[in-house]
Amino acid sequence: MSPSATRQAGIHRTKSVEQSVRETDEPETRLRKDLGTWDLIVFGVAVVIGAGIFTLAASTAGDIAGPSVSLAFVLAAIACGLAALCYAEFASTVPVAGSAYTFSYATFGEFVAWIIGWDLVLEFAVGSAVVAKGWSAYLGEVLGLAGAQVDTSVPLGFFSFDWGALLLVAVLTTLLYLGTKLSSRVNLVITTIKVAIVLFVVVLGLFYVNAANYEPFIPPAAEGGDSATGLGQSLLSLLGGGASSTYGVYGLLAAASLVFFAFIGFDVVATTAEETRNPQRSVPRGIIGSLVIVTVLYVAVALVLTGMVPYTELATVGEDRATLATAFAARGVDWAAAIISIGALAGLTTVVMVLLLGQTRVLFAMSRDGLLPYGLSRTGKYGTPERATLLVGGAVAVAATFFPAGALEEMVNIGTLFAFVLVSIGVMVLRRSRPDLPRAFRTPLVPVVPVLAVLACAWLMLNLTVETWLRFVIWMAIGLVVYFAYGRRHSRLAQELHAGR
Repeated sequence: MSPSATRQAGIHRTKSVEQSVRETDEPETRLRKDLGTWDLIVFGVAVVIGAGIFTLAASTAGDIAGPSVSLAFVLAAIACGLAALCYAEFASTVPVAGSAYTFSYATFGEFVAWIIGWDLVLEFAVGSAVVAKGWSAYLGEVLGLAGAQVDTSVPLGFFSFDWGALLLVAVLTTLLYLGTKLSSRVNLVITTIKVAIVLFVVVLGLFYVNAANYEPFIPPAAEGGDSATGLGQSLLSLLGGGASSTYGVYGLLAAASLVFFAFIGFDVVATTAEETRNPQRSVPRGIIGSLVIVTVLYVAVALVLTGMVPYTELATVGEDRATLATAFAARGVDWAAAIISIGALAGLTTVVMVLLLGQTRVLFAMSRDGLLPYGLSRTGKYGTPERATLLVGGAVAVAATFFPAGALEEMVNIGTLFAFVLVSIGVMVLRRSRPDLPRAFRTPLVPVVPVLAVLACAWLMLNLTVETWLRFVIWMAIGLVVYFAYGRRHSRLAQELHAGR
């Protein structure tokens, strides 16, 4: 073991980059290298284009930001772009499964790596469950368009039985079990369909845009009524003395934090580094390329959406949240609304698939390090971590089938932003501690870009609700219990250090 891996002991012990790369060749846990640059770009676009365009854009405009939702997408994209540059350097330097978890192990040590790994569970697993429930709702709409009025979710008191979400997760788990390359091929077909539908929406919607609907671009702040106040308002507006975070400047900032959910997933590309033929070149291109493509599409859709109808017509009524199809239905273009519903079904399918892939690879990396049961890292005849895939698929299926989505979107956001902060700091740490490492991609203007990424992500976190912060603290506390009860004692690195290897 290199000196850099043995320099520290206890919960601060770090694993060298060389050791992480060396472990990828172990026969029992070797992943098959099937992916190229185009596969990674498709994965990135596939996971990002989904909830943001088909569900979040309309409801966020109606409930929080008004027409300025397009600016909210730009603000969120800037924060993601800064973090993406940091991810690209890390992924080209440490081409190992696990993404931010693996990067943190090489820079901050085991304890922080566990924290970030537990955090990524929140991002990927909860995110896939939330989107699976959205997919199920769209399935009901599509079946209704076909003349079959079928409820995909049956209420059972506080719980429900969402057979649509169960069906989706079961099918996608099977695909991931059978191989990453097969998954990428299915992904390519579905992603092509949904991008074509998004472009169709933009072009058709331009014919129905009324410039008057853009005024006021930032609506005046709402006070009283159903506006977000108290624990339901953003932490920044509460600290700044704002009456609420509905509309106004605080609403715009809160919307940027909320639509950040729409960009979640580009970091999944980094989790596939170990399965990429030329990760030093392909992973940075996949991360940055997919982010650029989806940002352009998001802003275009948001501008068309809020130009078609007044933002007040997109506000949530009871339990009914506005979607992209709402604007077309309001203008009497029902046939377009039907196509959008089908596109959403395709779009959300790939989002769930890639989030499941990301969660499986993080679990795989943590179990290979002994922080979770080692058996989860064993690969089978298809070159995939079969046990981890089945465990993740089963857990997500239970969550998506029986539990309501509720405020889980914001929970996913805060977990992702926290990961971005640590990755951005990690780039600066690794530059100082290991300047000798070959870096196929180098984040420009270090430390300026990483510092800006940290500030942007922290700012977005402050715009999430107080309730979300409380839930996040509870989740991380549970993670600490799991680490000290199991992970610390079973750590593979700790055992190797103890044996003097």
